[in-house]
Amino acid sequence: MALVDLVARRVAIVGDSMRPTLDDGDEVIALRPWRPVRRGDLVVLVDPREPRRWLVKRVGERRGARLDLRGDNPDRSTDSRDFGLVAVRDVRYLVPARLNGLARGARR
Repeated sequence: MALVDLVARRVAIVGDSMRPTLDDGDEVIALRPWRPVRRGDLVVLVDPREPRRWLVKRVGERRGARLDLRGDNPDRSTDSRDFGLVAVRDVRYLVPARLNGLARGARR
């Protein structure tokens, strides 16, 4: 693990599950959790079904130490409706910002 991964990670968005918030090809900066995970947060975690893959999802609800995760585009998302609730401890990063947000309008 690189030193930067201890604090932050650059994550590329693949697919449409987080549209309209994040588009396929967007990049986000993800930081190790510095505060408790809350409803509405964008989080990065290892896919519970495919451990070599990362997921970016929104916290729909927090139930104690478990999270209900949802994609912003429910018709195109694999989320807690498919793999169930996940443990808060499984969240590896919080997503405070999109790296290419300013350039986004120019792509359309």
